[in-house]
Amino acid sequence: MNEPFLFLHIGGAYGTLIIHSLLAMVLALITAKMATKNLQIVPRGCQNVMESVISGILHVGSDVIPRDLAKKYLPLTGALAVYIFFANMIGIIPGFESPTNNVNQTLVLALIVFFYYHFEGIRKNGVGHYFAHFAGPVKVLAPLMFPIEIISHISRIISLSFRLFGNIKGDDLFLAVLLMLAPYIVPLPAFALLTFSALLQAFIFMILTYVYLAGAVTLEEEAL
Repeated sequence: MNEPFLFLHIGGAYGTLIIHSLLAMVLALITAKMATKNLQIVPRGCQNVMESVISGILHVGSDVIPRDLAKKYLPLTGALAVYIFFANMIGIIPGFESPTNNVNQTLVLALIVFFYYHFEGIRKNGVGHYFAHFAGPVKVLAPLMFPIEIISHISRIISLSFRLFGNIKGDDLFLAVLLMLAPYIVPLPAFALLTFSALLQAFIFMILTYVYLAGAVTLEEEAL
């Protein structure tokens, strides 16, 4: 719909997706570099902002999973949150497109989470114990519970990917319509709303990653 207005519309839809994904990664890396370039005991500027972000992610993660595990998985959840935030924010700038408004991008992010939390669950609990958990606590109901659990886990891929894709696609369409109706009047309230939406979607993806990891690696606590 808005391809003619993109500054970086190169190589078709997939080329545009790759370029904007790389742009989001570069912005995330630049922010990380700025935050760690001159570390101080009393943080200032970008270091202060990023320390607040990391502390917030760790605090929220600790409500879902034990704090030591929240710290362990912080590199994954933090990287996802920061990247998704920048990927979402790119689309707010006229002439650019959010890579997360493409289902191929969000599907890849969802698959990363899906395979990683299963890998961690198997590594921590063993193959047998991990998949035995899918059968439920009552052995008689195992033939019923096991396929239900399989479907439930597969549906998480769809849930993660389409939630992010649908919300950001809707935000981009909303902004495109506003700019067509009032191209010379910057709709500041709309930009504020879209910025909040970009932050919210990154937060939801991050917290769901913690939830899925908690369900995979803390089977003993669930059994209690």
